[in-house]
Amino acid sequence: MKQPNLVNLNVGLLGIGTVGGGTYTVLTRNAAEITRRTGCAINIVQIADRNVEHAKALTGGNIDITDDAFAVVNNPAVDVVVELIGGYTLSKELVLKAIENGKHVVTANKALLALHGNEIFSAAQAKGVIVAYEAAVAGGIPIIKALREGLGANRIEWVAGIINGTTNFILTEMREKGLAFADVLGEAQRLGYAEADPTFDVEGIDAAHKLTIMAAIAFGMPIKFEQAYTEGITKLQQTDIKYAEELGYRVKLLGITKRTEAGVELRVHPTLISEKRLVANVNGAMNAVVVKGDAVGPTLYYGAGAGAEPTASSVVADLMDVARMAGTNALQRVPFLGFQADQLVDLPILPISEINSAYYLRLRASDKPGVLAGVTKILADRNISIDAMLQKEPDDNETEADIVILTHVTVEKNMDAGIAEIEALPAIVGKLVKIRMEELGR
Repeated sequence: MKQPNLVNLNVGLLGIGTVGGGTYTVLTRNAAEITRRTGCAINIVQIADRNVEHAKALTGGNIDITDDAFAVVNNPAVDVVVELIGGYTLSKELVLKAIENGKHVVTANKALLALHGNEIFSAAQAKGVIVAYEAAVAGGIPIIKALREGLGANRIEWVAGIINGTTNFILTEMREKGLAFADVLGEAQRLGYAEADPTFDVEGIDAAHKLTIMAAIAFGMPIKFEQAYTEGITKLQQTDIKYAEELGYRVKLLGITKRTEAGVELRVHPTLISEKRLVANVNGAMNAVVVKGDAVGPTLYYGAGAGAEPTASSVVADLMDVARMAGTNALQRVPFLGFQADQLVDLPILPISEINSAYYLRLRASDKPGVLAGVTKILADRNISIDAMLQKEPDDNETEADIVILTHVTVEKNMDAGIAEIEALPAIVGKLVKIRMEELGR
């Protein structure tokens, strides 16, 4: 029998910080528009926050405020719990309790889903409730809906994205102002783009959380955060950003996942991209995701990846979906990861040594005849072909010079073996710099 549409959807909000405050503001300001779209009034009826006085001041004292989050998830008047407290210990306990109580869940918590999403989705499947999480990846960009629904007719081949605004801001400033990483990090912290402890951002962990969620949806597999390769931007040098620019490339921290015959590539690392690509020109704290489907080709999704109202836009969109779908049979809803739960395939994740990429290499060598010939022979012996080369003149009174080489695509283990052999040459000074390169155009 067809279930009647909801007239009211009662929301319990866990956390009214930056995103929670934005969610309250958007729901309040756009209430009439939201009701026109859904045929349902979405009302926040209870809020849990440690700072009760702040929550009361923000909401005008018109909503039940508590400092006990479990009071919200156990409240029989609450239809859907919106989890915006972050972390993955207490938040996991709260989300699972909400599901156990038969409540739908909306979350912006990418770390929670990356680490515990498989368990949470399984529990929700058994209980017949919705878990919506558009805001967990790329803030206000509706990339989850695009992957699960808009591109549902496609066999997704790869996904690549700038999915951390902090690192994109830092790399933009390094390129445009010629500053070192440490100097720009301090500026990012002063402006509020970076946390006091920026590890999750600058080491690529935050991007890996988001990437593993997108990979699961793209390829119909369980979430596999623990197998993602993660490399941050802390070791990037201004020299390489400058040389990349001279060669027509930009350096971005990308999350990349590709489906290959051998398995799935799942990796986050600094990447050279041609300046001709749209994604290479995404600057500041903005995000962008490129998805390649077999039918549609490459598609680009761009926008604000963080912030109060951009992220709230996705949270409220999820609430609207819950309002539309809560009265339907669970079998009629879009599956949590876009594929029917019994159709997920446990695809193998390739170790980084087995991925295929082109490479940027920078080496410092003695400025004397025969050095370059020795380097190119080592690469040729391993079937690594050179695409471009830049040889810098040594400064006055110096006997060493930088050589930059761009290669065509090869297997990473072959490149690493070649690098080890090059570094052993007597004329090579110190360690080589290696940065992966991606075409992202086909």
